[in-house]
Amino acid sequence: MVAVLTPDVKKLEAKADISGLIKALEHKKIDVRYRAAVALGKLGDKRAVEPLIRALKDEDAFFRAKVAAALGELGDERAVEPLTSALQDKDEFFREKAADALGKLGDKRAVEPLIRALQDNNEFFREKAADALGKLGDKRAVEPLIRALQDKDEYVRAKAADALAVIGEPAVEPLVRALQDKNDDVRAGAAKALERMNWIPEDKAEEASFLLAKKVWHDL
Repeated sequence: MVAVLTPDVKKLEAKADISGLIKALEHKKIDVRYRAAVALGKLGDKRAVEPLIRALKDEDAFFRAKVAAALGELGDERAVEPLTSALQDKDEFFREKAADALGKLGDKRAVEPLIRALQDNNEFFREKAADALGKLGDKRAVEPLIRALQDKDEYVRAKAADALAVIGEPAVEPLVRALQDKNDDVRAGAAKALERMNWIPEDKAEEASFLLAKKVWHDL
């Protein structure tokens, strides 16, 4: 019986052997598949896009997560729809990596699915969705992100505020209104986002709302 040699992924990567690495994506040893996916992401060769998309259907969820991350690094729009579908996967870590990859790809087709992801039960996934929406910079995400400022998880709230600051100008008016929100976290998150944007209040009323949201009593 002839032994099947295990490919040396490190050597394949060093030689930029894309064909060899693509073949390694289907190796029976899962650690070989892991390392091949990571290497293909690093090398950035678009020949790997379709094989990596096919690998998103692998039965190993951790491998699928590695593949999603690699597709994010490759930056090819062909990966948008498969990664958007991956947001519905039952594995939480895979979904998080898919959201992260969609943020890197920057394609606006991912906006609505990522907005829906802000309602997910998993706080880490909601955090990744908020971060990705900030990177996409689409004004459709502004109101959903403002609602996310009252998320029960503090890290999701922080990411939502950061995302709104990154979106910038389209978020200013809704954020100013949010300074009057009934929820303390929404007001604080709105103030944080506006501060990061170097926003300047137009009048004393806006300034007072801003300072109250920040709980800076001595400047009132």
